[in-house]
Amino acid sequence: QVQLVESGGGSVQAGGSLRLSCTAPPNIYNTNCMGWFRQAPGKGREGVAAVWPDDTTTYYTDSVKGRFTISQDSAANTVYLQMNSLKPEDTAMYYCATVASDADRCRRLDFADWGRGTQVTVSS
Repeated sequence: QVQLVESGGGSVQAGGSLRLSCTAPPNIYNTNCMGWFRQAPGKGREGVAAVWPDDTTTYYTDSVKGRFTISQDSAANTVYLQMNSLKPEDTAMYYCATVASDADRCRRLDFADWGRGTQVTVSS
């Protein structure tokens, strides 16, 4: 089990912003595709965003493009998810996740390991 530690969830009104953070062990951060998925009550898992260690290749699910941005801080082994213009349908548990060196799975936002999650609630 990979140890990924998330933080930054909370409750905001529609149109607001939140930033999620995820710290990974160096050996994971430096080699794996890192990202986020979310799961709302009664719904399946949905990949949200992913980034490669080189920090130039990113992937997003269509529903968050233009609103969410994934980024990295290599000095801190940390991945961020900046979420702007939040909508009530963004309400979910958000999980930091990773998959080892699999370009296809990264592109498909299909992760192999994840953390405990952080709750994001957006009210209308």
